[in-house]
Amino acid sequence: MTRAQATLWDDMRTTLPEAIELTAQSLCAYGPQHDHWAIGWSWGKDSTTTLTVVDHLIATGRVPAPKSLTVLGADTRMELPPLAIAGQQITRQLEARGVTVRTALAPMDLRMMVYMLGRGVPPPSNSFRWCTRQIKVEPMQAVLEDLLAEVPGTVLMITGVREGESAVRDARIKMSCGKDGAECGQGWYQEVLPDVPGMRGRIATLAPILHWRVCQVWDWLMFEAPALGWATADVADAYGGDEAEEINARTGCTGCALASRDLALETVLKSPKWAYLAPLRELKPLYRELKKAKHRLRKPGIDSEGNATGGKNKQRLGPLTLEARRMGLERVLDIQRRCNEAADRLGRPRIDFLNAEEEARIRELIAGETWPQGWDGDEPVGDVPLDQVYRDGLIQPLLVR
Repeated sequence: MTRAQATLWDDMRTTLPEAIELTAQSLCAYGPQHDHWAIGWSWGKDSTTTLTVVDHLIATGRVPAPKSLTVLGADTRMELPPLAIAGQQITRQLEARGVTVRTALAPMDLRMMVYMLGRGVPPPSNSFRWCTRQIKVEPMQAVLEDLLAEVPGTVLMITGVREGESAVRDARIKMSCGKDGAECGQGWYQEVLPDVPGMRGRIATLAPILHWRVCQVWDWLMFEAPALGWATADVADAYGGDEAEEINARTGCTGCALASRDLALETVLKSPKWAYLAPLRELKPLYRELKKAKHRLRKPGIDSEGNATGGKNKQRLGPLTLEARRMGLERVLDIQRRCNEAADRLGRPRIDFLNAEEEARIRELIAGETWPQGWDGDEPVGDVPLDQVYRDGLIQPLLVR
């Protein structure tokens, strides 16, 4: 959808139809080199745009259809509710159109809530960032490996990468935009991939909306795609609704433990139709609480004979105590219960970032006194005073016991 008001820069900026045409040219240039295509779909704005635009171009005959098209959807179980709900709706629409959708979902014991509250691993931090790799990257890699095992030849992995999303990404694109015969203006085509076993030489990647501006993404999601029948309008709610373009928020998990401020959730809750999810604000304070020493075990740093143990961080904080896990579980369930009671009262969608199966597994792991590798549960609680053990093995006894 083009803008109604003209500007001095109209002749210097592509319109949405022109951006779509460049995307079609990109797919026509590189798509025929691969019999099988896969679209990586994070449920976010750029990958949702890519997914629906590619489907539209194939359906209208502007881009030749591959022998197979598979959508690889990332379900972290922690997405912002508008994205999760829209993702589920679009998945059903894709399947109704005959498109194969494979969901990248972490195994039960590696899902965020189970791993944290069941196995006792503390909430992720910027120094111990286990979440992205475990609930998003590795599950996506696993479904891609499964796809490669089933189809011959190479697979074209289509992504929603765009310039302007981050300075680091833009620099990487500029450094590599000319690789593998890629032409400027025809997307970011790469045959060089990380040396992952089973994948090397079998995948190429293409970013066909690389050139799209964020305003074009919003015009597509809020106007063009819904006119074609896609349930994409709610995606914008995760980024600010009608003001999404101006806010241009970046999204992550609900109550992200890594961000200093959960701007994405705050933005969602400003919308009257999502305000009933206000209890989700309590997730971030809960994560901060669980990181405290009083809720975790600590390595004593001294063995049974009174000698310093090995390692640099001899008295490091470790897993959550069983009591802390039970407390965390009950608070998460209470947050979810209050959200869903409000949802039922208002006729709005329910949430289930902790479902019955996951809750049962957490309780099972707690009952079995499960601890992460290297911990046995006999270590002292983190806020108990201990003799100080330094890196060089020197021990400073407590002055008062």
